[in-house]
Amino acid sequence: MVLSEQQDQQHNPYLKGALLEVVKNQLEADEPSEVKETLNRLISQGISEEDAKIYIAQAVCVEIYNVLKYRKPFDLKRYAKNLKRLPKEPQE
Repeated sequence: MVLSEQQDQQHNPYLKGALLEVVKNQLEADEPSEVKETLNRLISQGISEEDAKIYIAQAVCVEIYNVLKYRKPFDLKRYAKNLKRLPKEPQE
């Protein structure tokens, strides 16, 4: 779910910027390739490029959360699964 302007103002802009930087880096490196595929799919569904990147950042956030909280390695399989679910909310 893309945040409303009011909700967006309640969130940490530095964290949002960092997550979007991760998305940018993944797109530039085409690694994992599912990120670019997801971006193109979301745009083809009528979602703006900016909002599509925010959706992808939500999936990144799930992975970072699991790495930090549970001290588990990045799970590419779960990440790819969550990317395929977008624009539905990613699952943990």
